[in-house]
Amino acid sequence: MNILEGLGNPGYVLALVFAAFGSALGTSAAGMAALGAWKKCFLQNKNAPFILVAFVGAPLSQTIYGMILMNTIKGAPETVSPLTKFTIGLMGGLAMGLSAWLQGKAGAMACDALTESEKGFGNYIMVLGIIETVALFVMVFLMTTLR
Repeated sequence: MNILEGLGNPGYVLALVFAAFGSALGTSAAGMAALGAWKKCFLQNKNAPFILVAFVGAPLSQTIYGMILMNTIKGAPETVSPLTKFTIGLMGGLAMGLSAWLQGKAGAMACDALTESEKGFGNYIMVLGIIETVALFVMVFLMTTLR
């Protein structure tokens, strides 16, 4: 086996790993903001909205998308070159990971905005959904190249 043939194997792992890295960064960013927002609520003797957990958990789905892409790369026909598999895994994982990280940062802002205003949950979750769509597009569009 030459080096190019061996590239396909780490390629599928990268799809999952980089997506998961982004999920970890995104959930930690939103999680820290939720903790700070709850602390502010407690100090002001206000109810701490549990719904902030939705903002914290939103970036987790990109890990699932990374797993789906990983499995698709693993099951790709032999006619797909190892370099293509590697590139799809690397770039797809990076794109989904970046989406997760930035979704978490937006979720952090949503935590602050919701606890300050006590309004706008639907608006904030729509913004997170739009950022999520980037990861979905990446996953689906890359999967179609593996047929």
